[in-house]
Amino acid sequence: MVPLLLTIYHKFYFFEFILFLISQYLCCIMTNFILIFVFLFLGIVFQNIKGFPVTIYKLLNKIVIYICLPALALYYIPKIKWSNELLFPIGVAWIGFVVSYLFFSFLGSKFGWSKKLIGCLILTAGLGNTSFLGFPIIEALYGEEGLKTAILVDQPGSFVVLSTLGILVATLYSSGNPNGFQIAKKILLFPPFITFLIACLMNVMNVDFHEYAQLFFQKMGSGVTPLALLSVGLQLRFERKSQHWKFLGLGLLYKLILTPALIYVLYVLILQQHSKVIQVAIMESAMAPMITACILASTHGLKPRLSSMMIGFGIPLSFITLLFWYFVVQYV
Repeated sequence: MVPLLLTIYHKFYFFEFILFLISQYLCCIMTNFILIFVFLFLGIVFQNIKGFPVTIYKLLNKIVIYICLPALALYYIPKIKWSNELLFPIGVAWIGFVVSYLFFSFLGSKFGWSKKLIGCLILTAGLGNTSFLGFPIIEALYGEEGLKTAILVDQPGSFVVLSTLGILVATLYSSGNPNGFQIAKKILLFPPFITFLIACLMNVMNVDFHEYAQLFFQKMGSGVTPLALLSVGLQLRFERKSQHWKFLGLGLLYKLILTPALIYVLYVLILQQHSKVIQVAIMESAMAPMITACILASTHGLKPRLSSMMIGFGIPLSFITLLFWYFVVQYV
């Protein structure tokens, strides 16, 4: 009788624990979940209002890239404290993007895809939403220490990849045949990259802006998500016969399943890393496609509709896959 009661107790405790984890996860994403769909829905509504200037999304894209992103760099990067262990979270974005390039370049060459399609998939599947979705989810699950790791994945990781390799891919795969000088010029004059260099110099010199300036940059940077999502909503189309569906599925498969699986195998199974930092790194690698990477692809003419679909469908789907990866990393 006693063993039976113990078995029932343990089963009840297990299910109670599972429900607790699910409730914590849902609470931490609910606010951002609502915000995401509010702005996506507004964009869809606006594009169906007669006379509304739908092409305003081009202006929104420029505001995101040339104003909001530089503000984020100037706010976060001077505050980063460096150590060798930080190479693991920083490496997440670089590994994910390089493998994305190899993966989609190989498939594109094998199946004869257009340059624009290959470039779109490299950008949109190669970078994750490690800040807007990543920060609140990681903070809720791992606290302030987890958030510090998430910032490393995002700023010297995702942000720098976007500002360097991202702009390189966007330039190479868009129309035209730019030479090395043109590519280097585009990267060096890319505002987020310039501000990144300034922020890195400030970090090395151990200086930061006055608290009022920091508040200003934080508020400016917070405009990334609503403006980018509104832009996506203005471009999002639900076409049942769209030729993009199979590429959407392939891009999301890589971003939501293959990328975190790769990081898990490399960090946990091969390098034998088992810290909380590694758990956060794996969770960040499983985030939905980066909004600003999709915006960058769209502004360079790399399949704008597919870019919008990667966000519109990738974000809600990621809430399910993130829950799966959260259970997986508990055994790291």
